Amino acid sequence: MSAAAAAATLRPTEPLPLPSGLSLAPRLKLLLTFFRADLSVRPVDEWQLKTALLAFLRDPPLSLPVLPDSDLSVRTLPDLHKRRRDEPVASGVLHVRDLSFLRPRRRNGDNEEEEEAEEMTREQEEEKYFQWRSSLVEKLAGIELNLEGVKFRMSVEIPPSDDFRAMKKSWENFYASELLSSRNPVRKIAKRPDTILVRGVPSRWFAETRISSKASTLVTHTIFSALGKIRNLNISSDDEWGAKQDGTNKEIISGLNCKVWVQFENYDDFNGAMQALCGRSLEKEGSRLKVDYEVTWDREGFFRNAQYEPVRSNLEERNSSVHGRKKHYTSRIESDHRKRFRD
Repeated sequence: MSAAAAAATLRPTEPLPLPSGLSLAPRLKLLLTFFRADLSVRPVDEWQLKTALLAFLRDPPLSLPVLPDSDLSVRTLPDLHKRRRDEPVASGVLHVRDLSFLRPRRRNGDNEEEEEAEEMTREQEEEKYFQWRSSLVEKLAGIELNLEGVKFRMSVEIPPSDDFRAMKKSWENFYASELLSSRNPVRKIAKRPDTILVRGVPSRWFAETRISSKASTLVTHTIFSALGKIRNLNISSDDEWGAKQDGTNKEIISGLNCKVWVQFENYDDFNGAMQALCGRSLEKEGSRLKVDYEVTWDREGFFRNAQYEPVRSNLEERNSSVHGRKKHYTSRIESDHRKRFRD
């Protein structure tokens, strides 16, 4: 089975190994928001809030199997004294990384011979996972935490980047509405997306080892080729992502993160890649870092609208600017790389 086929048939609890020592590790990520549930104006204690929530998650009826303290983060929001009664006072992120309890189990028979329980199909295991996820979100949504007489109400949300079913529905609705809005619907050919955008991945993980810390086109192409056959690829720095994640006014070092547009040869590879990337973290062999990237589908037509022209000299740019012909240029994949990428 090819790498792309493996990605298309990936089960929701299975990791997916990638080239360059990378892998996609399954996990559930939930965004938490805390509101005051009473008239108290006492300061919010992050440690108390986290401790109380961990106890609730580990005890029945939820009894989450393995939940380290590090997989739950809670942070108070700024300017609490200026917030209205209905505004949130804290936010958090919960990761459930051990999903092994959702996999088919093995048991020992009377003769101590190992017997495999009836194996579920990928579709059945996927349905079991989504049912469990919906049940967990339902149980967590709206709970109240009582911290020494101060009550907090919590809301729960699945990040859009992690909800494959909702994302697939969004592009199906987008292209369906585009088809219906055409003046000549009979002649209009129904389109489907073929390009993904991945943001917030470490540039050094996509760089050539011991050569540069900047993402390499060749290395990045090799990595994403494990998800399907690629037609076009573009990489750029993603400094805004660092500022967004940091949440402060601290100076962000440029070039730490990158964003990658990947256009696949066909819709099936695109669909399989999206399904593999949703609900997973990027990990690298030898590193303890678990990267929660953001993945979405390209509705703007990046490769259709971008102009792949050679980078010009400063003199040429000044001349074009003087004549009012200055354009936006996107760096293109070098010709020798494109030759290597062809079958």
